[in-house]
Amino acid sequence: MNINYSSRLISDWIIEISLNHPWKTIFTSLFLTIVLISGSQFLVIDDDMMKMLPRDIESRLAWDKVQEEFGSTEVIYIAFGNKSKNIFTKDAFSTLWDISNGLQSLKYVEDVSSLATLSRMDNVDGFMEISDLQPQRVLAVSEINSIESYLNINLDQKKRFVSKDNEFFMIAVEPSEKLGLDQFRDQVVALARPLLKNYESHFGGTAYMTGSIPGLIKDDIKALMKVGVFIMVIILLVNLRSLTGVGIVILLIGLSLGATMGFMGWVYKLTRSDKFLFTMANSSMPIILLTIANSDGVHIITKFFREMRKAIDTKEAIKSTMSALLVPIFLTSVTTASAFLTMVSSPLEPLIGYGFTISVGILWACFLSSFFLPALISLIKWDKESVVISKTSILEDFVNKVSPLLHREARFTFIIGLILIAVGLTGLSMVKVDVNLASFFKPGTEIRDGMDFMDNEMVGTMDLRVKIEGNLKDPILLNKMSHIQNYIEENKKVGLSYSIADAIKQMHKVVMDNNEDFKTIPESEGKVNNLFTLYSMSGDPDDFSGFVDYDYEVGLITALSKTMSTEEIFEFVKKITQYISKDIGNNIPIEITGMIVVFRDMVLMIIRSSLLSIIFSIILIGLIVSFFFKKVPWGFLAIVPLSSAVIINFGLMGHFNISLNHITAILSAIVIGVGVDFAIHYIAQFERLSNKIDHRSLTKEVVKDVGYPILLDAGSNMGFGALLFSSFIPVQYIGGLMVFAMLSTSLGTLTILSSLAEILKYRLINKN
Repeated sequence: MNINYSSRLISDWIIEISLNHPWKTIFTSLFLTIVLISGSQFLVIDDDMMKMLPRDIESRLAWDKVQEEFGSTEVIYIAFGNKSKNIFTKDAFSTLWDISNGLQSLKYVEDVSSLATLSRMDNVDGFMEISDLQPQRVLAVSEINSIESYLNINLDQKKRFVSKDNEFFMIAVEPSEKLGLDQFRDQVVALARPLLKNYESHFGGTAYMTGSIPGLIKDDIKALMKVGVFIMVIILLVNLRSLTGVGIVILLIGLSLGATMGFMGWVYKLTRSDKFLFTMANSSMPIILLTIANSDGVHIITKFFREMRKAIDTKEAIKSTMSALLVPIFLTSVTTASAFLTMVSSPLEPLIGYGFTISVGILWACFLSSFFLPALISLIKWDKESVVISKTSILEDFVNKVSPLLHREARFTFIIGLILIAVGLTGLSMVKVDVNLASFFKPGTEIRDGMDFMDNEMVGTMDLRVKIEGNLKDPILLNKMSHIQNYIEENKKVGLSYSIADAIKQMHKVVMDNNEDFKTIPESEGKVNNLFTLYSMSGDPDDFSGFVDYDYEVGLITALSKTMSTEEIFEFVKKITQYISKDIGNNIPIEITGMIVVFRDMVLMIIRSSLLSIIFSIILIGLIVSFFFKKVPWGFLAIVPLSSAVIINFGLMGHFNISLNHITAILSAIVIGVGVDFAIHYIAQFERLSNKIDHRSLTKEVVKDVGYPILLDAGSNMGFGALLFSSFIPVQYIGGLMVFAMLSTSLGTLTILSSLAEILKYRLINKN
């Protein structure tokens, strides 16, 4: 059966159902939508970055092993003190004691590290004595002086817990795996903040950042939706001049968005898959759904108003409107959904769920536009003599004046488009990939200020973990661990590293009358064993649980660094790997992991995922359009404005130094998915009118017919501009770039696509 004939039969059936049974259609549509919306209660916001990575990649496997053996590596850091004031005071130590002990009492806190929980080693009458560094809450001046003196000769321990200028104390809090990081963060902050009211305080670490993001996303979404809808309503009101018309469009948007979020909630409830967690990368989803649903509504309302000017009644106008638009709306929905579905090939799990969910939302918006919307419009009493219907808007008048120009100057218009593409191409080589966490947040926000403080005043919070297997009482292996640490610390951004080797050096020094010359690894395994025996006589062997396993067969080097750029991370990890391979050898099982390595792997996946998404989307859209319209050139022409928009947008990223990361990486799919709408509406109208009017004026009439809804659609989609108000800088970039994308894809359709169609007009007409 002929495709066009089949589509016409289906569209006629849909029109008949909607117009002849409007109340049943509305009730059924609303019932199904409400069922989907009810799933919103199961929507879970979580931004644990580890959940983004596939479980079978090397860094993730190594990370998971480290977590199993040594506890959580995602930590909240708390720093408190006052600028220009020495922190070694009675009050400060009392506060440190209260916070440390309070945190240890929390059900879901696994461990707390601070001066208040630290042990000290002293030589007493030739023996090693282990005692609490801070023995009690209230300290005498002499005890404070003793602590300070001890730390001054044990600088590695001091660097972990005291700022450079002795102005701030640091506390590290490790979560248990029984609680989400958002809840863990809330518990820690709720306990600490009241106790720190007399101090300047800062919070940092990956657990704090990750735990803070769900709340920020919730607040962000609420604010963005308000701003986005407000912008959209204003633009629509100015152009449609009808509260009822705008209300219909907004209702469609609300139902589509609610159904999409509900669907995501239902899928998560049924599958418990991390793919369907709502993350920071998904924070643009509501705005995207808002604009896509808006597109369908705008095309239907504007076309309906034009048809009402010449139709006998509302029913006839609706029938004409839907006859012209059902097929292009269906086709745009299928192609847009297909573009987003290419995200399922992404190795990053949240992007898989993102692509699948938003595709379902697009198709649901298509369902509501096809059934619910015409049924609703048919029940409203419209006044044909009203200004809304009887008179054209300013934007429509503008399109009517411009359309002859596009018809006459097709080649000139095409050249202008090529120049814009060339500008975009020059910026592609300048695009940088960077997953710098600090750069995700605005300067002045609590998270950003906390991260900057930890980098500038403390040793940093980004961690690198090196896991080593073997006999960790063997001096040879212990010295190799020490050599690795020395090499790591040569990096200027690394503030500190520590391992069981450091503990052994410290013990050796202590038993040798605190002689710094003996801060070394003993020359025999027997002497190493003796040190542990001496320690166990007055200390707790579990003190080393963060460094080595129970059998002393698996050890961990932990390095803390300042925030690094992705380029710096690549180089850092590469050099460490080369050093271990060359100077340590490959005969010792060594694995490198930590957030630094995780970010490196994430970057590699982002690059691959983005490229594949672009290629698959463009090819798929081209094939779908070619198949449906039965002309290969139409498939090519459909992707021209999309490809141009992608090039120009990524070119702008290069020119304006906007980094590619796991959030901005979805930009290509968004641009293609949203922009394909314009191209298909143009092609569908070109095909329809080519059989009805003089071919000499075909381009002019096509632009007059689709130019107004395309520009109004793009203009009202400036709701993307709401993303500019996001708390997350990458999301701001998406907002800015998508505003431009709306302009580039809409104008690209009305210039590059229309000019090419005009040039190739006689090859496209009547060539089946």
